[in-house]
Amino acid sequence: MPTPSAADGWERQTLERLAFAQLNEQRAARRWRVGLRLAWLILFVFVFWQAFSYKSPTSHPALPHTALVTIVGEIGAETEASAENVMSAMRLALEDSGSQALILLINSPGGSPVQAGLINDEIVRLRAVHNKPIYAVVEESCASAAYYIAAATDKIYVDKASIVGSIGVLMDGFGFTELMNKLGVERRLMTAGANKGFLDPFSPQTEAQRKHAQAMLDQIHNQFIDVVKKGRGDRLKETPDMFSGLFWSGQQAVDLGLADSLGSVDGVAREVVQAPDVIDYTQRENVAERLVKRFGAAVGEGSVRALRASTGLR
Repeated sequence: MPTPSAADGWERQTLERLAFAQLNEQRAARRWRVGLRLAWLILFVFVFWQAFSYKSPTSHPALPHTALVTIVGEIGAETEASAENVMSAMRLALEDSGSQALILLINSPGGSPVQAGLINDEIVRLRAVHNKPIYAVVEESCASAAYYIAAATDKIYVDKASIVGSIGVLMDGFGFTELMNKLGVERRLMTAGANKGFLDPFSPQTEAQRKHAQAMLDQIHNQFIDVVKKGRGDRLKETPDMFSGLFWSGQQAVDLGLADSLGSVDGVAREVVQAPDVIDYTQRENVAERLVKRFGAAVGEGSVRALRASTGLR
């Protein structure tokens, strides 16, 4: 048995160790808080530096040049090749007094016919307002909705191995009704409206619904064909397969009148526009904008969670 004095010393040492451990833990927590605040400060400084150090293409001197706007990847409302981004860039390019012409550099397999239609209409409008030529230069591909856009330009230049065309419309999906029957699975779908769920992959499609969808696709296809014929005019050498959804190489596209000539951005700027200096007006999301969007989304999600917690909602 330890003596009372020894026991008191052991208890004192234990209390001292606990006190020091608590103190070290508090110091560590304080360092983490300071470090986290410093990290946020650095992030905000970086975001604002990126935002204010970005220079738009209009900051260039108004010297003669060829304006460039790129359309890359899928054409859609939430993509970099959205109508909003492309049309904004085209306006900036053509409003610049130094731009002699606009080149749309296209490398896209297609996308939304609505977004492509908006860009097509804006090309027609801007060309009339500014009286400047607008050319399309194709890299790897200019298919479907991308060609819908290109058809509105004054001339289309391609590489001999580019993929051009695919003038058609599609709507795809899956049907699992037979599989569900074999597995003995019952689909319980309730709708208000007899045709509300006709695209549901787990429900059978009636002949009337199929005809309705086909009529809608045919109408959009005819709109596409009209745009191509209007844009290309007498240059088209129409064949039975031209509007069937097939696509061709760049050289074949030139032979069919779907494109005008072989060419590149530098070649068109130098030889056609005769303004070899090329300035890119493409609207791109910079690092600061991406960080701000992510931070805003995180803050918004945190606020919703806090609101739900405070109100007892789940």
